[in-house]
Amino acid sequence: MEKAAALSEFDRGQIVMARKLATSITETARLVGCSRSAVVSIHAKWINDGDNKSKRQGVGRPRVIKEKGRRRLSRLVKQNRRQTVAQLTVQYNAGPSASVSEYSVQRTLLDMELCSRRPTRVPLLTNRHRQLRLQWTREHPDWTMDECKRVSWSDESPFLIHHVDGRIRVRRLPGEQLLPSCTAGLTQAGGGDIMLWGTFSWVALEPVVVVEQTIKAANYLHITADQLHPYTAFVFLTGNGIFQQDNASCHKARIVLEWFEEHTDEFHLMSWPPNSPDLNPLEHIWMSWSSSSELKHHHVRISRLCVTAA
Repeated sequence: MEKAAALSEFDRGQIVMARKLATSITETARLVGCSRSAVVSIHAKWINDGDNKSKRQGVGRPRVIKEKGRRRLSRLVKQNRRQTVAQLTVQYNAGPSASVSEYSVQRTLLDMELCSRRPTRVPLLTNRHRQLRLQWTREHPDWTMDECKRVSWSDESPFLIHHVDGRIRVRRLPGEQLLPSCTAGLTQAGGGDIMLWGTFSWVALEPVVVVEQTIKAANYLHITADQLHPYTAFVFLTGNGIFQQDNASCHKARIVLEWFEEHTDEFHLMSWPPNSPDLNPLEHIWMSWSSSSELKHHHVRISRLCVTAA
């Protein structure tokens, strides 16, 4: 006699069907050619772990928006993903389908996993930007790891120190709004922001520098002369280093470009496509810092993390 573990899916299906037709355990075992214990085991497993969809078919209130309506609702969402539930409901009810409520539309959208979410922030690119990004990519198709190790990546980024930027939420009960854990401190006139400049390469991470919120060409030249010059001299002893910077106006000022021309024997300036922070690996460091609790608590001294540009 076959044991339960040795039976095929077809034999298991026969056992389930025979028991559903009220065939006795003994007769089912004889028809399939297995032991009585195998019949009991397989039938019990089907009852406990069987096809829930088939067993629950027809249970509960039927859907207001059927499958065809769900496909139409999905198309409406993809036509304009910024529409509200109220706007989608108006558009849906303007069609041939039966009118539905906003609640039904909302519930259907959630069931389809079309939840409302904040749009992902990405660089705003024009067609010209895209062309230049593609051109830059085609100029570096065969870059090796050794060439990437020669690059010093740089960037500036603002950070919030004393207050949150509106993206933080708390869960609280009514009356708990003034608990310290449910509040966010504010400073006068929006204070508490700092701007940091930093550079790093495969070899070393340069200490970041606190700079003015609006960097002018003279300030940026001061930073590069005081920070970048000794850094590249230490990291790239043979003068084969490459320095990356974006196309901010202070970076493209005449006095800054002239300074880079004077130091081409120490490192070279990399061409960079406009509006392309996503290509800069330093962005990952800024992102890690912005989510760090160190920068969100005002009692931590920023001097531990960076130096100040005079």
